[in-house]
Amino acid sequence: MANITAAMVKELREMSGAGMMDCKKALTETDGDFDKAMEFLREKGLATAQKKAGRIAAEGIVATTVVDGGKKAAIVEVNAETDFVAKNEVFQSYVKEVVDQIVESDAADVEAFKAEKWALDTSMTVEEKHAAMIAKIGENMNIRRFEKISTDGLVVSYIHAGGKIGVLVEASTDGSGAAIEECLKNVAMQVAAMNPKYLSSDDVPQDYKDNEMKILKEQAKNDPKNANKPDNIIEKMLMGRLNKELKEICLLEQEYVKAENKETVAKYVEQVAKANGCSLSLKSFVRFETGEGLEKKNEDFAAEVAAQMAGK
Repeated sequence: MANITAAMVKELREMSGAGMMDCKKALTETDGDFDKAMEFLREKGLATAQKKAGRIAAEGIVATTVVDGGKKAAIVEVNAETDFVAKNEVFQSYVKEVVDQIVESDAADVEAFKAEKWALDTSMTVEEKHAAMIAKIGENMNIRRFEKISTDGLVVSYIHAGGKIGVLVEASTDGSGAAIEECLKNVAMQVAAMNPKYLSSDDVPQDYKDNEMKILKEQAKNDPKNANKPDNIIEKMLMGRLNKELKEICLLEQEYVKAENKETVAKYVEQVAKANGCSLSLKSFVRFETGEGLEKKNEDFAAEVAAQMAGK
């Protein structure tokens, strides 16, 4: 039986990030073999991860990365249970490692990504690394979604409120330089603030337009003010309302928030292109907001800490 020293426990703790007592137990169980002890801790991490998997993970952060001179980019949302963990440096560093691997990955979805080898330690998969991080941090976590962009043009990213919202904006351009990047960064900020659903009204599905028009017609029918108006007048009025609504949800037709003269985003981009003697047009955008669509539970953080201290 190997003599397990404090130095060995300290070394394993630094390698694994696991707790001191867990490291001591792992070394004792494996007769001081570090590789087997790491395997022991990983197995324990998987068991711990399964135990925590039922908890709602609706906090977290969005992270982005842009590489190859703006030709490739990725955005990911990784959730945790509490905002406290979302602000933790260990969690944030892990999410940065995740997005850095995603941008170079061939995986098309989260499940395929989890099955990959973890780039920073190929002895484990992404899923195993994730489980180990759950054990280390002590909360359920979830790699919820990601998207990647590869372009002949230019991609910029923007992170708002420390990762609450993340945006990628892709443009087609034959220009380069700070002015072009600043323009696209401003557009990304617009996306973060105004949350458009589509790039332009041409991208809005016809069934969406039809459904909105149906709702507007019902509203008009129930409005006494329209009782004596001819049908063609009502139709024009409803088309005006629909077009106004589309402008609010389509990026290019939105009013540019930083403009003083109520110009649209499309006009702003056009003016930047003209001023810099280049072509510049928006092609796509991605906007992730942490926890959107997820159920959040009301946490009593003090009670949870007390329960953990009591060994529950």
